[in-house]
Amino acid sequence: MQPATICGADPLVRGRRPRRPGFGCGYAALWGSAMRCQSAMTKLLVTVDIVLFTIRDRRIELLLIKRLAKPFEHRYALPGGFVLEDESLEAAAARELHEETGVDKVYLEQLYTFGDPKRDPRGRVITVAYYALVPRPQALHSGTDASDAAWFPVTALPPLAFDHRKIVEYAHQRLRNKLDYTNVGFELLPAKFTLGELQIVHEAILGQDLDKRNFRRKIVQKGIVKLLKEWQQTGRKPAQLYRFTRN
Repeated sequence: MQPATICGADPLVRGRRPRRPGFGCGYAALWGSAMRCQSAMTKLLVTVDIVLFTIRDRRIELLLIKRLAKPFEHRYALPGGFVLEDESLEAAAARELHEETGVDKVYLEQLYTFGDPKRDPRGRVITVAYYALVPRPQALHSGTDASDAAWFPVTALPPLAFDHRKIVEYAHQRLRNKLDYTNVGFELLPAKFTLGELQIVHEAILGQDLDKRNFRRKIVQKGIVKLLKEWQQTGRKPAQLYRFTRN
């Protein structure tokens, strides 16, 4: 199956020249411009790339695959690939993530569209980036055009293919910003968690230590967690468990 291309819907672009007598050279110029547009647009290809975050050892990590195919053969990259003609962007992102890493059933959110004309040496390729969050690393297996799939700390990434470092930096900043006005951090936690675990997630994403007392007061005041009558053994003193309130 061929990857999807972008083409205009106007009759001129589709190649059918409407019968509009009396326009002379001006109309001929318009027709020539439309044909040049058609020639350029049929070369556009669309891909999806996925930035998959998790928390391990109190730091935020990123899932990368090692490419088998040119360009950037044997270079690490984000999971992703071409969108097929008969699938949506979301379906393509989920398919590529599963095919290349074995990961599925994760929280996916569209991030941004990256379209620098020189971002891909294969030609004019536009990529739609998604980011995904998993509460704990899933079992990985490389497949299709990837020889390896592995987790890397966001602060210690290897050289990446294409413009993928730019995409990662954009996704990380988006995640930081969303901590202030959404509950996105809860996607990195199990259904039941301690406030200490929630603080670790925030500190990992922000890259800085937070005052324990102020953090807990802020979370409780927001009314976004519910105290449970359950406890988790965490050393000397058990810690009470909470869950996210989806109000």
